Amino acid sequence: MSEPRDYPTDPQHLTDADWRERLSAAEFRVLRQAGTEAPFVGEYTDTTTEGVYRCRACGAELFRSDAKFASSCGWPSFFTPLAGEAVIERRDDSLGMARTEILCAHCHSHLGHVFAGEGYPTPTDLRYCINSISLTLDEA
Repeated sequence: MSEPRDYPTDPQHLTDADWRERLSAAEFRVLRQAGTEAPFVGEYTDTTTEGVYRCRACGAELFRSDAKFASSCGWPSFFTPLAGEAVIERRDDSLGMARTEILCAHCHSHLGHVFAGEGYPTPTDLRYCINSISLTLDEA
């Protein structure tokens, strides 16, 4: 489990300098610069521990462990966020393809992407592919 953090109360008003003080260089690259961690190395890729996954930048609740599934894609995968307001979707045309980026609704940090129609046996037919470094887990 990750160490507790001093989460900002109004993170949308933090500057890049503020975020650099609060996050490691790797966390800043993913969360604030929309980077991607390498596949199959993240802390939560294969975790089956019950609990609530939170945004590593601000602590907002994002996903429950009962919505996590083994997709074998190299990153933690969920079929639905905790609540409709937990994440923001934004079109991402980087890398020469159209994708849907997922951001934390509270602090607008990059989490990963959501994909549809891949044939996974989930109730929503969606795969929220999330960088482990974007998350912390509060164990049940």
